[in-house]
Amino acid sequence: MSRKSAYAWHAAWREGGSAALASKGPGGFPCRLDDVQAERLQVALEAGPAAHGWSEDQRWTLARVAELIHRLFGHRYTPRGVSYLLHRLGWSPQVPAPRAVERDEQAVARWRTEQWSRVRGRPSSWGGG
Repeated sequence: MSRKSAYAWHAAWREGGSAALASKGPGGFPCRLDDVQAERLQVALEAGPAAHGWSEDQRWTLARVAELIHRLFGHRYTPRGVSYLLHRLGWSPQVPAPRAVERDEQAVARWRTEQWSRVRGRPSSWGGG
């Protein structure tokens, strides 16, 4: 806490009592979407990007969600604002692990069990027996 804040709070308390120190709610701009619109956005997001014209991949990006909000409700959001809104709706950022289309999981598992010990080698601290 800074000295300036303490002086400001003390001055507010002298003028308005303890009611003047009560919280005025969260800072920043209020959300432009009401609860009904937020629920509509949730349903639209769950339908997936392909349902809204993005068929290249099945990823929701902040830019795509911002465009979807503009299409549905006419509101412009910044990527940062979209991030806050998605967090409020329970969505979290997730980046899929890049995997080759040709990847064979069974072959990878077999290689790990059969070949890995030979490739890895023996630790130098092991003594010869």
